[in-house]
Amino acid sequence: MKKTLNRAITGAVLAGLVVLGSAAPALAVQAAPNDVVVVDEPDTSDLNNIWTFAPLGVPALGLIQSLNGVPGRLLPS
Repeated sequence: MKKTLNRAITGAVLAGLVVLGSAAPALAVQAAPNDVVVVDEPDTSDLNNIWTFAPLGVPALGLIQSLNGVPGRLLPS
């Protein structure tokens, strides 16, 4: 019973730390609300790469190429 209670307390503390850690950037931004955020254009120079071309959100050609090599890596030669 003590072990379960200790695990529950540890889990709650770790979850609280994660929540506070993820909220820290949002809290820091509120410190200076008059600052202007400048967003630069994304670098699209390497979008012709087979691993970065992702029409459906997944690099389809790279995924097919990597799945094609799996049997050779799993089975001993």
